[in-house]
Amino acid sequence: MILIVIINNKQNEEGNMERINFSNGAVTSKEDLRELVGFPHEHVIKKEISMIDEHCKKFISMSPLFFLSTSNAQGRCDVSPRGDRPNGIKILNDHQLVIPVRPGNKRVDSLMNILENPHAGLVFLIPGLDEVLRINGRATIITNQEILEDMGGKAPFLGIGLDVEECFIHCSRALLKSKIWSPDTWQDQESLPSGLDIFLAHLSLNGVEIKK
Repeated sequence: MILIVIINNKQNEEGNMERINFSNGAVTSKEDLRELVGFPHEHVIKKEISMIDEHCKKFISMSPLFFLSTSNAQGRCDVSPRGDRPNGIKILNDHQLVIPVRPGNKRVDSLMNILENPHAGLVFLIPGLDEVLRINGRATIITNQEILEDMGGKAPFLGIGLDVEECFIHCSRALLKSKIWSPDTWQDQESLPSGLDIFLAHLSLNGVEIKK
């Protein structure tokens, strides 16, 4: 039996919403979860393959943007957007690919996570296409220059080698509903959040003030 609890949000004296205890009424078993969502169709299960076939290779070669998901040994997760020219990922064979590591802000959250936990997930996007390609596998940080050559432009100083375990196409529902590729749904440029303002505000919250 699943108990669903509705909690009225209350504001504290500072006007902030009080934290809610999500454990009240939480789903805590696979049986309860399946009771709520049901079971997938056989085709949804069997669309998953364990190799980079020709369809996956073409998709990856046309994708200029993907998201890399990693977590540390404690399970703390991170998702990092990675942009490069199309065909920027090197496919070595039907089971391995290499992601170039380009110079950045040196936080290297993904790389630090991979050192603790090699499991990684990728989501590839192609502008104008509503389906995405999902790939999961085991990641290794590599420095082998023979492998890192011919990845477009200057060879990266590091790479992420991925031993692919799962590949499958993801349905178009999320991108269709969001209308992400429809310019008529985009916000006016002036109304968009300012990355610089957010950056400075968050520095200020941590006691760092920078004069503009």
